[in-house]
Amino acid sequence: MTDFPLRHIAIIMDGNGRWATEQGLPRIKGHEKGIESVEITIEACMQEGIKYLSLFAFSVENWSRPKIEVDALMRFLGIYLDKKLSTFHEKKIRFCAVGRIEMLPEIIQKKIAKVSNDTKDYDALILTLALSYSGKAEIVDTAKKIAEKTVKNEICVDDINEELFSKNLYAPGIPDVDLMIRTSGELRLSNFFLWQAAYAEFIFLNKYWPEFNESDIVEAKKEYIARQRRFGSI
Repeated sequence: MTDFPLRHIAIIMDGNGRWATEQGLPRIKGHEKGIESVEITIEACMQEGIKYLSLFAFSVENWSRPKIEVDALMRFLGIYLDKKLSTFHEKKIRFCAVGRIEMLPEIIQKKIAKVSNDTKDYDALILTLALSYSGKAEIVDTAKKIAEKTVKNEICVDDINEELFSKNLYAPGIPDVDLMIRTSGELRLSNFFLWQAAYAEFIFLNKYWPEFNESDIVEAKKEYIARQRRFGSI
């Protein structure tokens, strides 16, 4: 049984398109249904006392998907941000986004900035969406940021360590991942939180993201508690 509390759950929300296809529906309908699972998951995490929830919503690689699907995803994201701001205020949820946000449509960037700023003082739940995100890109961007500080003599090479690196990630205030969940039965990280998930526990579920519900969070928490985290020690 672990002695480490479950603070941070990260989820790779996979299988929206396949769920829709198996239902005889357009892939877009799977993404719409997946938004319902996001709401269910947020509520379940708050009920279970989980402080940090990070969701892999859109990867850098996802830009290569058909334009009609990408446009729909951006539209859903904009609607979600507009619609949920009042809920975030009501439930004291802090929203933030990580990734190469500058690649997103300008209107989406503005909505992200507004919701992030308006909720920055809340702490009932810290909800992070990974958007236009790549774990490798984050590590590269962090290395560049540190290199620039070195060139400007703000830090010296001997100052560079794991702690400094972590403080220069996209969201330095978010702790490392305790539990990573992936839906759809796939057994890979898909370039998500490579640094933050170095010692995370993993759960892979044989269900699509639109099928994810409260009981999955409850069961995942139970399984996490039953595990023994060693962090490389005996």
